[in-house]
Amino acid sequence: MGCVTKGATDSIVLVSGDEELLVTRAVAHAVETARAADPGADLREYEGGTLGAGEIAEMVSPSLFGGRRVLVIRNGQDAKKDLTAALLSYAKQPDPDVTLVITHPGGAKGKALADGLKSAGATVVQAMKLKGNRERVAFVRDEFRRLGGRCTDDAAEALLAAVGNDLRELAAACSQLVADTDGRIGADTVARYYRGRAEVSGFTVADAAMVGDVPGALEALRWALHVGVDPVPIADAIADGVRTVARVASAGRGSAYQLASSLGMPAWKIERAQRQGRGWSPEGLVDAMRAAAECNAEVKGGSDDRGYALERAIFAVAAARQGTGASDGARRGSGVR
Repeated sequence: MGCVTKGATDSIVLVSGDEELLVTRAVAHAVETARAADPGADLREYEGGTLGAGEIAEMVSPSLFGGRRVLVIRNGQDAKKDLTAALLSYAKQPDPDVTLVITHPGGAKGKALADGLKSAGATVVQAMKLKGNRERVAFVRDEFRRLGGRCTDDAAEALLAAVGNDLRELAAACSQLVADTDGRIGADTVARYYRGRAEVSGFTVADAAMVGDVPGALEALRWALHVGVDPVPIADAIADGVRTVARVASAGRGSAYQLASSLGMPAWKIERAQRQGRGWSPEGLVDAMRAAAECNAEVKGGSDDRGYALERAIFAVAAARQGTGASDGARRGSGVR
């Protein structure tokens, strides 16, 4: 969740940093803590740049029906001066039945709000991007402990080498390893797993394809195949990427945390799908799902060239996103061989 500095009050939580996974977890933890005290706590989320100072009084005023309330203000750095003043005034004497969570990336913009909340005694959760290999190794080891497993330093190093530095990918890899093993992870476990499985590499290919980055998706695919990754999990990841964006898009608007329970997905995965879903049309997603299904059939049905089937799927998904049709994309893909 990040380093926590306890303040004079738990009623106000400042999430300071710009690492998406850590920010998401910190907000979720604050909400869960409030709901542990009152399962019926009312949750409302706002954007700092669009919230007016006059709305603060209504947000924090006693409810006619009682009960705890959780107010999440994201991107506090965008708060205007009058909103900043209203929040800092409230922070001097917060309502114990209200949990106010404010996220701030930690930069110079909106620094007066962050500093004022700290001075008022807010609990501060650090969610800054990790710097250097040592911090990333520590994150991996902490992640395994959080999941009930444990790993050695060389295992953490091996996982970083295999997966990269993206915390979301690392967290997913840790979760998969704990689920597939007895939870005791050594460098040999990581090496054995990544020789035979491709979930993370597959997700890298799928993520690039879903945002239309054809060169990036092809590069990731060719590297994965070069090091011996099985094409089947890559095809699965492409299909999962399309399905996830389609499910999240069909769920309508809402914060990732609000949609998490109804969709049965972690909030970070919903946030990623919301970002990837920009630029997609319903018709394009239908074409992409058809292309992913055809790719799965070819890859799992013993196609003579499974790598080529995956390349065609990448071009088809990108074409579907552009609205030119999956079949057109597949034809363009056939010209690169």
